[in-house]
Amino acid sequence: MTLTIFLGSLFGFMLLGMPIAFALMLTGVALMVHLDFFDAQLVAQNMLSGADNYPLMAVPFFILAGELMNAGGISQRIINLAVSLVGHIKGGLGYVTIGASVMLASLSGSAIADTAALATLLIPMMRDHGYPVPRSAGLIASGGIIAPIIPPSMPFIIFGVTTNTSISALFMAGIVPGLLMGIGLVCAWTFVVRDMTVKLQPKASGRERLKALGDGVWALALPVIIIGGLRGGIFTPTEAAVVAAVYSLFVALFVYRQVTLPQLVPLLVQAARTTSTVMFLCAAALVSSYMVTLADLPQQMTELLAPLMSHPKMLMLAIAVLLLAVGTVMDLTPTILVLGPVLTPLAIKAGIDPAYFGVMFVLVGTLGLIHPPVCTVLNVVCGVARISLESATKGIWPFLLTYIVLLGLLIAVPEIVTMPLHLFH
Repeated sequence: MTLTIFLGSLFGFMLLGMPIAFALMLTGVALMVHLDFFDAQLVAQNMLSGADNYPLMAVPFFILAGELMNAGGISQRIINLAVSLVGHIKGGLGYVTIGASVMLASLSGSAIADTAALATLLIPMMRDHGYPVPRSAGLIASGGIIAPIIPPSMPFIIFGVTTNTSISALFMAGIVPGLLMGIGLVCAWTFVVRDMTVKLQPKASGRERLKALGDGVWALALPVIIIGGLRGGIFTPTEAAVVAAVYSLFVALFVYRQVTLPQLVPLLVQAARTTSTVMFLCAAALVSSYMVTLADLPQQMTELLAPLMSHPKMLMLAIAVLLLAVGTVMDLTPTILVLGPVLTPLAIKAGIDPAYFGVMFVLVGTLGLIHPPVCTVLNVVCGVARISLESATKGIWPFLLTYIVLLGLLIAVPEIVTMPLHLFH
């Protein structure tokens, strides 16, 4: 009965068109009323606790770093470097998209920010060189969702805070799946591009490639600093976000000089707006998360899935199917906030490594960003490319299918994800 009230209230409020944050908060209130436990002060206290969390300080700094990277020319130089290396081969701009996606993913951790930067710079180039725009849009959107998997990742931070999972472990466990996503896109694009007739980029000379590498070295240094600092124990994930923001500010202001002091104000405002949305979601989610724990919903889910508890891979498959279904109607952050506290204890009880589960949870959730109807990332590309969502959906299917195959591989062989944890332990 409690599980029915939880799901019924949540999806009922969402169907009424209520913002996710308010739907989460009122779902917690509905559980309070059902348990005869309503207390307005408790709602306020949980919302304050939801936002007053030290690890969540990483969110505004990573968001700010992403804004600075796009405005400060870091994203542009990453793309220029990729163009100089592989732009001249058939389908080269597609490989540029994939390479730039992986490199940008290791800088900002935001799918929307990376996708917007890639689409703005690459869609006009790909259109001019004869690439089908729907297919190009599908590839860029598919590359954009690598950002939540390769560290630093904001969804990993939110998942870690929500479920009390080590954020550093999540970061390390995300490296191999993120790289495999890039390799999978390369394979899919190689298959897709065979029948295309496109104009090739002129081959860059050795001097031009060295110049592109020199221009991009400041951008390439950031992931090395972040990952090295985390593994070396120099700073925590939260402090890494500050390092990323300060480094991006320094490069944008004093190295590339594409941002001036007056231009910082709108960047700070935009970062603040995005941060406020995420933080309010986290605050509201703690109300429902608190009541989920109090109502012992994880135990009810355990009883519901009891036949699968002794088969971790089958349980992971069932959860993946559930998350794919939820991803059709809910964005990634709300999915983490709503289902993370419910499903993580269940996975741990079945013997699934929490870092592995967190990576798989986020990976499945990111697929909802590129398949309708929610498809936030795909909508961003559609807006930039000025094409319909229907056209972009037709263009994305080979890459979405590739990700589903990869998902099956990672469920069948979980050691692929946990390997870095053992190597760097």
